[in-house]
Amino acid sequence: MRLIGLLGGMSWQSTAEYYRILNELVRDRLGGLHSARCVLYSVDFAGVEALQAAGRWDEAGALLGEAAKGLEAAGADFVVLCTNTMHKVAGDIESAVGIPLLHLGDATAEAVKRHDIGTVGLLGTRFTMAEEFYRGRMAEHGLTVLVPDAEDQRIVNDVIYGELCLGVVRPESRTAYRRIIQRLIDDGAEGIVFGCTEIELLVDQSDSGVPVFPTTRLHCEAAVEAAFKP
Repeated sequence: MRLIGLLGGMSWQSTAEYYRILNELVRDRLGGLHSARCVLYSVDFAGVEALQAAGRWDEAGALLGEAAKGLEAAGADFVVLCTNTMHKVAGDIESAVGIPLLHLGDATAEAVKRHDIGTVGLLGTRFTMAEEFYRGRMAEHGLTVLVPDAEDQRIVNDVIYGELCLGVVRPESRTAYRRIIQRLIDDGAEGIVFGCTEIELLVDQSDSGVPVFPTTRLHCEAAVEAAFKP
């Protein structure tokens, strides 16, 4: 089994889900007491979020590039960036190391295509929903990506940063997300991408009338497949 390099801490709640799912997948695959071979570099999210808010993406990319170097030095065979939003600086991470970055957008798009779906609704942070770095990556796979309107984007983003990243799960927020999901379906979405790892703490398949694509699990599944490649 190859060594998985986890670049996490954004937030630690979502990184904990990565660690749990990776180990469960390896256990299910091999049985017994087997678990994933992985090494984790967890950053301080407060500093990263401040760089996001200030639009200082070059500095954020340099920070995560240095963290990825730490994973490479620890022997990781590839990097798994345990966050959707920071894939905005995926290029900076890739250029900092000599090992591959397993891109979350690719793993998600491949899963969507396996369901023979061409149009998806995307939920995530305001950066993920409003900018091209994630939507464009999925569009490269031939997918049409819908996002909520400006007010719904604000609601989705505020719940992520103000609640889920702090480990707070509120029924009222679940109700709001359900309404937003339904509006995306009404607009033509055949599936819903949970494009922020923390979203999976709040809603699941039972909250949507079309298939959902939980990016944390999909990314972990791709990582385990990569770990078992010769």
